[in-house]
Amino acid sequence: MRQIVLDTETTGLDPRDGHRIIEIGAVEILDRQLTHVHYHQYIQPDREIDAGALEVHGITQEFLADKPRFADVADAFIKFIRGAELIIHNAPFDVGFINAELERLGYSEKLSAFCQVVDTLALARDLHPGQKNNLDALCKRYGIDNSQRQLHGALLDSEILAEVYLTMTGGQVSFSLSEETQQANHTSNNTSIAPVIDGSQLTVIYANADECQAHETLLDNISKSNGGACVWRE
Repeated sequence: MRQIVLDTETTGLDPRDGHRIIEIGAVEILDRQLTHVHYHQYIQPDREIDAGALEVHGITQEFLADKPRFADVADAFIKFIRGAELIIHNAPFDVGFINAELERLGYSEKLSAFCQVVDTLALARDLHPGQKNNLDALCKRYGIDNSQRQLHGALLDSEILAEVYLTMTGGQVSFSLSEETQQANHTSNNTSIAPVIDGSQLTVIYANADECQAHETLLDNISKSNGGACVWRE
C-alpha cells in the first residue's frame, strides 16, 4: 500500500476567511517502509499572514515573495498524492484548505476523489482517550525525537508524523536503519525474518507429578463428556 503522510502550513485558521496554504510537506510510505521520497513546496499566498500563524511556523511574507502560487504547483501535487492513502494529523483542517485551493482553481473534484484520508488525531483519541494527543504529546508518548521541532514546518512535521503513525499502528519499531538496510528490505518485499534462537540457552521446565496427574484427570473428564473421544490422547 502506498501512503502519503502530509502536513500544511497556512496564513491563518479558516479557508472560509480567505486564508491560504503557504507550505505543503509530504513523505511517502510504501508497504510500511519510509522510502525517502517526498514532496515539499512553499507557496506565495497573495495575502497577509496572521500574526498568530506567524508565531506558529515563522514563515514570513518576505520569504514567500518569490515562491510559486498554488496554481503553479497544483498538477504536480495532485500527481504525487493521487491514489495514495493520506495520513494527516487533524485531517479536517488540512483537507479543508486543500479543497478550498482546488475549488479556487475550478477543480470539480475534492481531495476525496484522489485519495483516502486517515486522521491520526482521531486514531490517537481512540487509543488514548482523555489524554493530550497533539504531535508533541504523541512524540513524548512513543519516544520519538522531535527536538528539531522548534517551529511548525510542513515537511518536518510530516516526517515526524510518519514515525508516530508507524509506531502507533504497531508497525516499524526502529527508525535508525541504514538506507542500504531499508533498500534490502524493500527489495525482498519486506519479508520478515525470524530471529535465530540458540536452543541451548533456553530453560526447559518440566511438569511435576502432581501437575501430570491433574492433566490426566482433566483428559478423563473431557473423554467422559465426549463419549470416550479425547483428541489429546489420539
